[in-house]
Amino acid sequence: MHRDRRALRIAAAVELASLAVLLGNLATAHLPAISSLAGPLHGCAYLFTVVATARDPRRTATAVALSLLPGIGGMLAVRRLTRGAERGDPVPVRE
Repeated sequence: MHRDRRALRIAAAVELASLAVLLGNLATAHLPAISSLAGPLHGCAYLFTVVATARDPRRTATAVALSLLPGIGGMLAVRRLTRGAERGDPVPVRE
């Protein structure tokens, strides 16, 4: 059974892109308008990736730990979850 992780992929990409915008803004003009838009966007995307990874049926402790890394963690968690599905790893039974 293929599990669609489209929402997790989008949130992980938004998390990474918004962090890049925040760091770029910090290194250059440091405009408050950009910070006030990209900051909450990054925070929401970060929380979404952590929760979505934790709720995934194929989650592992490693995938959840990777999702906690700000910026790149969501992308690493998606990669970890997708690799397990491609290899045909069984879905763990949770009690």
